[in-house]
Amino acid sequence: MSTPWHVLGAGSLGTLWATRLARAGLPVRLILRDAERLRSYQAAGGLTLVEHGAATTYAVPAQTAADPKRIRRLLVACKAYDAESAVARLAPRLSADAELILLQNGLGSQDAVATVVPQARCISASSTEGAFRDGDWRVVFAGHGFTWLGDAGHPVAPIWLDDLQAANIPHEWSTDILTRLWRKLALNCAINPLTVLHDCRNGGLEQHQCEVATLCAELAELLERCGQPAAALDLQQEVERVIHATAANYSSMYQDVANRRRTEISYLLGHACKVATRHQLNLPHLTQLQQRLVEHLRSLGLPSD
Repeated sequence: MSTPWHVLGAGSLGTLWATRLARAGLPVRLILRDAERLRSYQAAGGLTLVEHGAATTYAVPAQTAADPKRIRRLLVACKAYDAESAVARLAPRLSADAELILLQNGLGSQDAVATVVPQARCISASSTEGAFRDGDWRVVFAGHGFTWLGDAGHPVAPIWLDDLQAANIPHEWSTDILTRLWRKLALNCAINPLTVLHDCRNGGLEQHQCEVATLCAELAELLERCGQPAAALDLQQEVERVIHATAANYSSMYQDVANRRRTEISYLLGHACKVATRHQLNLPHLTQLQQRLVEHLRSLGLPSD
């Protein structure tokens, strides 16, 4: 029997992966926050995937962190700000050869997770797949995309990529995953905060091209200084392409704010500004954008970290 996939985090991406793995007949175990969430899940009867308007429910077994069984393969699909503490709670259950797949937005949480579980292999992932929840334990597959995976310290691809193939999860093993992560961070920094501050869908940023271009120039400067010239290449053109291609979509940060959820500002803009300070790089528009977003979040009574 193949190694079970333990999925930590029943948000949109965690549910999307869990349902597709289950659909392919692969063993999946959902790890939930506490006994109350477990009861709620059991009452629902499983995870529901909505694709092309059709809803299918998969009775994926679930457990809490207190379950004693060993974990060898863990998909960490919770928010960046929860990843370190959530993985720390599971650390005693990890086997000696455990592998973690980290699906977090931005940068910073990956290193934090690796520090609390030094015995485990941590594989970073960068995904362009679109999904959103339209109810508890339900996910709508909104946009077919791609997932890059890689391990900066160990470039050999793991054998379980065959599982992703079987589950029809488009993917590629990247020997330069940091470039992918930095590029995604820059795209998120150029788009997400502005959609919140201008209260618009991604396409609304076509009315703010000058502001977008200024941010892209500063982000490209930051990427160059961080030794990521490939991530900086044609950044503005890529940002404009994404804005146009996803014009009807609301960014993930916009959705978090609209649903009065904590954002991942610390791992996106916050991380970019922190690294710029470390490199003594003056990026006034990026710094101002972070300040504006922090003030906006506080005015709504939302966490600003």
